[in-house]
Amino acid sequence: MPLPCARCQTPLPQWELVSGDRAVCTGCGSPNRVRVFPALLAAGQPARPDAAAEGEGACFDHPGKRAVASCLQCGRFVCQLCAVQFGADTWCPSCVAAGSGPAEAVNTGTSRILYDSMALILPLASLIFWPLTALTGPATVVFSLLKWRQPLSLVRRFRWRFVVAIAIGLGELGAWIWGILYFVARSKMGNS
Repeated sequence: MPLPCARCQTPLPQWELVSGDRAVCTGCGSPNRVRVFPALLAAGQPARPDAAAEGEGACFDHPGKRAVASCLQCGRFVCQLCAVQFGADTWCPSCVAAGSGPAEAVNTGTSRILYDSMALILPLASLIFWPLTALTGPATVVFSLLKWRQPLSLVRRFRWRFVVAIAIGLGELGAWIWGILYFVARSKMGNS
């Protein structure tokens, strides 16, 4: 299955996909960032499970196909097409999809905590109860700096939320410092 260019839909050259995660389209010349499973680029025949003979174990999902292994979690027989290999272990597609048992550790994440959105909401929400800004201003700056390198989202996002959150947090902190200095200076003038 050829991978299309993001701009012109021309199939990307296989030799560039093998060498790294960047491929230049031969049609329009645009650079593409591509991450593919190695199995997509592997040369070979697709898995064609053999037919099960009389008395042989058959695949749970494909009753006419010969079983080659059993699922580590549920024990179902799986054919060559259904077998999901993780190291030396074999799981059936149902257990991997359900994330049951040991397959839970292998399941890829389908969601992430959006630290950049949390960093932006923290100082803005505290403006409702303005005395809390004395705590949330510095906390936002520290939180944003600590979570700067965390993965943002499964979809493309940018770090502008962190930058805005840091600016708002520094603004709140600066307002508190200015307010304290103003009242200290005013109290000194009143005592003279």
